[in-house]
Amino acid sequence: MVMRLPDTEHAAHSWRIHEVVPDFVLEDVWELPAVGGREELPLLVSTMVAGTFPANAPLAVRFLWEFREQLGRLLGWDAPAHGLGAGATSLRERLPADLRGTASEPGRDALFHPLYQLADEWAGEIANRTVHAVMHLGWVAEGGGRFRGRMAVLVRPNGRLGTAYMAAIRPFRLFLVYPALLRGVERDWQAARRGGIHEHGGAPGSTAQHPRT
Repeated sequence: MVMRLPDTEHAAHSWRIHEVVPDFVLEDVWELPAVGGREELPLLVSTMVAGTFPANAPLAVRFLWEFREQLGRLLGWDAPAHGLGAGATSLRERLPADLRGTASEPGRDALFHPLYQLADEWAGEIANRTVHAVMHLGWVAEGGGRFRGRMAVLVRPNGRLGTAYMAAIRPFRLFLVYPALLRGVERDWQAARRGGIHEHGGAPGSTAQHPRT
């Protein structure tokens, strides 16, 4: 079951991401269809960044994804000049000393660039002409030795364009894109726990198949 959670569910946890992005806005919090043991957050990260989305999504979602890709190329939104290190300073510069070097380096084609990884959380960032955004994955105890994944999206829009863009895509993200993404995560998570994640390939940060913000 796909479930969007209230913002308070993210704020209530003492995640380290709070101290890294106090100036970012929390867009969404989602409960992930991924339940496992205490040590399985790395498997969730691998599942998320090396998953089958959008190839396994409904046609409407694949059309929206392709439309966004084409629009970004046409308008130059995703050009290197607007990316991390050029148009936006990486949040790695803000990381406290104990978080630096805890996440693997991103692969060449990575969409989200890893920031840090701990036993119960992982964060990655992306930047383009419209927004600087963070995807945060939490591993939340449910009792009985069970943990469940949770995803939060935090953003800092780039000026009026970014604010207008985020408002325009919000209905599509909430009602089409993210529900399809999370259904794909459920399938990929089940395959990962059976060992199927090795067929997709990639370590955390290698290939991010998630909707652009």
